Amino acid sequence: MSESVSGRHVFDVVGTRDVHVGRVVALRVDEVAMPGGGTARREVVEHLGAVAVAAVDEDGAVTLIHQYRHPLGKRIWELPAGLLDAGSETPLAAAERELVEEVGLTAGDWVTLVDVAASPGFTDEVVRVFLARGLTEVDRQVLGEEEADLQARKFPVDEAVAMALRGEIVNGAAVAGLLAAQAVLAGRAEPRSADAPFEDRPSRFAARSEQQG
Repeated sequence: MSESVSGRHVFDVVGTRDVHVGRVVALRVDEVAMPGGGTARREVVEHLGAVAVAAVDEDGAVTLIHQYRHPLGKRIWELPAGLLDAGSETPLAAAERELVEEVGLTAGDWVTLVDVAASPGFTDEVVRVFLARGLTEVDRQVLGEEEADLQARKFPVDEAVAMALRGEIVNGAAVAGLLAAQAVLAGRAEPRSADAPFEDRPSRFAARSEQQG
C-alpha cells in the first residue's frame, strides 16, 4: 500500500491476477482502489532487481560494456550489471560477481552511488549502482552466450558522462551511475556505504522463485 502526495488516499489492491510468470519477470494485473471511489487496473512487471558497477581505475577511466539488448534491437553502452540472486545474495556480493563475470575485474574499495527505479510506472525493478575502485584484473568467468558476445572498453569518466548527454548512453542505471560517479569523484557528493540498506529492493518475484524452488 502507498499514500498519495496529499497523504489522504490509500491505494489498496482489491484484486490481483497473474498474466505471466517467467524465468526473469512476472506480469500481474492489480485492481487498485482510486481516490474517486472506483478502481483502476494497473499492470505490474515484477523483477528480481539488479546491480550495476561504475568501476573506475587509478587513471579516472570507467569500464563500459557494449552489449546486445533485444528489446531495443541493438548493442548499447552500459555499466557492468546483472540480476540479483533470488536467495540471500547481498547487492554487494552480486556486484562483485558481475564485475568478475563481465569484465574480469575485482575491486578493493566499494561504495553505493544511487538506487534507480527503472520505470516505476509499470515495473518494480530497482537497480543499485556501486562505485568500485582499487581494481585488479582477473580471469573472466563467462557464463552465457550474451556475456561471451559483449565487448568492454575504458572511457574517461567525463567522456562517458558526455556520451550520456549526447544520447550515446541510454541505459538508465548507466546514465545515473555515471553522473553520480562524476560528482563523487569530484568531491561534490558523498556516497553511501557499500552495505547501505536497500529499502526498495524488489521482493515479490524473488519470493515466487523461492517458493517454486
